[in-house]
Amino acid sequence: MTQVQNVQIPDSILASHFPTRPWNKEKIVIRLLLAVLALTTVYALAHLDTGGTNLAQAVSNTFSNLKIIFLEPGGPRLSFLKAFYEVIITLGLACLATLFGGFIALFLGLLAAQNLSPRSVTNVIKALVACIRAVPTILWVLIFAVTAGLGATAAVIGMTFHSISYLTKAYAESFEDLDRSVIEALKASGANWWQIVFQAVIPSSSTYLLSWTFLRFEINFATAVVVGAAAGASGIGFDLYMASGYYFDLHAVGLITYLILAFAIALEMIATRMKSRINDHHPEFMA
Repeated sequence: MTQVQNVQIPDSILASHFPTRPWNKEKIVIRLLLAVLALTTVYALAHLDTGGTNLAQAVSNTFSNLKIIFLEPGGPRLSFLKAFYEVIITLGLACLATLFGGFIALFLGLLAAQNLSPRSVTNVIKALVACIRAVPTILWVLIFAVTAGLGATAAVIGMTFHSISYLTKAYAESFEDLDRSVIEALKASGANWWQIVFQAVIPSSSTYLLSWTFLRFEINFATAVVVGAAAGASGIGFDLYMASGYYFDLHAVGLITYLILAFAIALEMIATRMKSRINDHHPEFMA
């Protein structure tokens, strides 16, 4: 067998092949920013007012609560059927917001794609959805709650509003990935704009559209849980808020946590199966 000998490489050769990068302005700013953040963190921890709390006891209580939540779910206050029904309501809120948002975003995404629309139109739409997307979903829900009132209506409108801005950007980028030669060939054959969209753009982007839509659906599902408590939109979020904030029923919190996790896993499995079916039925667009 061939023996590998250790070869010592002179430092001069290493320095010539791997030169040390000089300090520039960008590197200095980054190092100073990290140093300031580190000092700020140390100062905040040193002057943290715990109010005489026993940290060891607090950590012990935390692990005890986690044990109750994850190992002893259930309880008399919230039954499994009641919790399951509330999760279905939350799922319905997310589904409505995603359907409305996806339908509107599909047309806005076509107008925002640079290979399908004039640049002036795409710039206006992208700027508008960027402004909408900069505001968190929960704030849009609270804004619409001023006019529509607290409840499911404001929750669906707020989540739909943010979903439109999110999916418009995602759909437009998916449409822009289409080869321009395909569009030019269809135009040369006499196809109009709608024929190009429905015969080439949407079929070739169907997998990406489904992926982005289901991703937003999962986001809306998680948002609907939060909105159920913040905007009084009912659903499992309101029960979670009452169980944790008012009744301190950790058993019910555990049951709700497991149900939300189970639904999230089921949604992911459904999305994966639907994408695989699209790939099997339209292999020509996946090449």
